[in-house]
Amino acid sequence: MSVLIAIPARYASTRYPGKPLATLKGATGETKSLIQRSWEAACQVKGVDRVVVATDDDRIREAAEAFGAEVVMTSEDCANGTERCAEAYDNLGGGFDIVVNLQGDAPLTPAWFVEDLIEGLRNDPVAEVATPVLRCDGRALNGFLEDRKAGRVGGTTAVFTKDRHAMYFSKEVVPFTSEIYADDAETPVFHHVGVYAYRPSALGAYPRWQAGPLETLEGLEQLRFMENGHKVLCVEVEARGRQFWELNNPEDVPRIEAMMAEMGTP
Repeated sequence: MSVLIAIPARYASTRYPGKPLATLKGATGETKSLIQRSWEAACQVKGVDRVVVATDDDRIREAAEAFGAEVVMTSEDCANGTERCAEAYDNLGGGFDIVVNLQGDAPLTPAWFVEDLIEGLRNDPVAEVATPVLRCDGRALNGFLEDRKAGRVGGTTAVFTKDRHAMYFSKEVVPFTSEIYADDAETPVFHHVGVYAYRPSALGAYPRWQAGPLETLEGLEQLRFMENGHKVLCVEVEARGRQFWELNNPEDVPRIEAMMAEMGTP
């Protein structure tokens, strides 16, 4: 099955304008843009036929082409990364069996997260979309709770059925737990990792649906699939000692740089 990875990137973010061009310093002191680090993460994934950056902004296009990425230009009308991936797929002429949306704000995404995601979708005859989830340890959960107390949007959490089909995603911490967890303790909360794998039929239908009330309230694009009755598979992945965090706010830059330093990421 042929696989395309598309990295949607827009300049005009409400919370963090110009985010794809924000720079991150690695463990060796080398500074690279967020979009470059995300592209490099995508290129580490095995079994992928093509990797492209999908953007509507010439500044991002120029930066991406400068470090060697293939760029697909999309319109300014895309409401989210899924719509941008759908347009990029069409602009490329289709022809792939699975399309992966590796969002451009997740440079710490390990390659095996995406590899497990692709394999999970291949093996599930019902699901049309798949996305990774990572069980939180106490350190990650406490970070989520601190963000919410401070009024910041942190990570997204997921709850799902026994067969791993999603029940809900939220920017709040769900499910609720009153227990206090040590940093290295296992918790019942799952962190949703912002990567998606789509079958082309579901991806093609997505832009034709109106955003529903849950997507609008949460600001989470994957809820549109669920609100329209489509199964989203949650693929549990393992951290293997790696730390993971998305760049949602300017305050996340030092947090991610500290993680990169700790893991020795150049």
